[in-house]
Amino acid sequence: MSLSFQIHTTSGKGRRGTMILPHAAVETPVFMPVGTVASVKAVPQHLLEELGARIILGNTYHLYLRPGHELIRRMGGLHRFMSWHRAILTDSGGFQVFSLNELRKVTEDGVQFRSHLDGGAHFFSPEHSMDVQIALGSDIAMAFDECTEYPADYARARKSLDLTLRWAERSKRHFDAHKQERPWDESFPGQTPNLFGIVQGGMYKDLRREAAERLVEMDFPGYAIGGLSVGEPRELTREIIAETLPYLPKDKPRYVMGVGYPDEIVEYAEMGVDMMDCVLPTRAARHGLIFTSEGRLNIKNRRFAEDQGPLDPECGCMVCQRYSRAYLRHLMASQEPLAAVLNTLHNLAFYLDTMQKLRDRLEAGQPVASGSPLPPL
Repeated sequence: MSLSFQIHTTSGKGRRGTMILPHAAVETPVFMPVGTVASVKAVPQHLLEELGARIILGNTYHLYLRPGHELIRRMGGLHRFMSWHRAILTDSGGFQVFSLNELRKVTEDGVQFRSHLDGGAHFFSPEHSMDVQIALGSDIAMAFDECTEYPADYARARKSLDLTLRWAERSKRHFDAHKQERPWDESFPGQTPNLFGIVQGGMYKDLRREAAERLVEMDFPGYAIGGLSVGEPRELTREIIAETLPYLPKDKPRYVMGVGYPDEIVEYAEMGVDMMDCVLPTRAARHGLIFTSEGRLNIKNRRFAEDQGPLDPECGCMVCQRYSRAYLRHLMASQEPLAAVLNTLHNLAFYLDTMQKLRDRLEAGQPVASGSPLPPL
């Protein structure tokens, strides 16, 4: 068996569970750090392990372009290539391809696009995306989909959803026929990767419901809600998630892609989401935006120039235990690479610690939105 999912306790709509994958047991709800090109920016793998990350993301589009999926296959798969021995989820590359705008052409067969690196012509079909993800050897692969832009009128969202559902069928058929061709991992013999379907439909609730129902008929091991955090108001994001979740199986993992701020991931977990990811904690860190139990702060601000306190007095991460706000501000002002490392370590620690406290609260059957030990957001 390549995936099993067990829900231990519930509190309201929130669920505390465990997802068993080929390379790791992942406690849910979980936030997954994004490692787009086989690297969570500025953080080496051993420190990710120390932070408690059990699953990270890689991106099919970027790894296909550089260094190439066949090279990674020859190196024994993505886990061995990047020396990460826990779980990996790979995006299908669809979001990145569709974000190229003028550099792509969508047809029934797939997407013709030009590389953002050198302008070279490439083609992604559902089958090719599956082949690349199988070569990477991820624990969870994602079906190839079209991410509808925002805003999009109903006719556009309808057409896009129909294409995505046809691509989902093609993705699953090809994946199931070829998943045994993954790179061999002697540590996990007999384990095969898993393919999740992605619910699209723009910002239209009836399309989201139809997408969920039709994907459930295809019987994926897990389901994602995609096409959010693409510029829509936060309230609309919440409405679409709330509308979609009831139509997804309660006994399978439910994943919202590309979210969000700390308070958002807590809120979505309370709604019954099991998995979330976002580049925000790493991207924000590189620009000096720090997440703390007291709210967000910009460490570049002059008021921290002589502040001897830690980034967050309630945080026990390796950065807060050792370095002052004054020193971290100095690193940012000096454009020292160490600034990105330390800021990112703290932000990831804050996200992962928030999720651990959230899981503890769900385990105890306590309300998610208030009270200790979850830090104020």
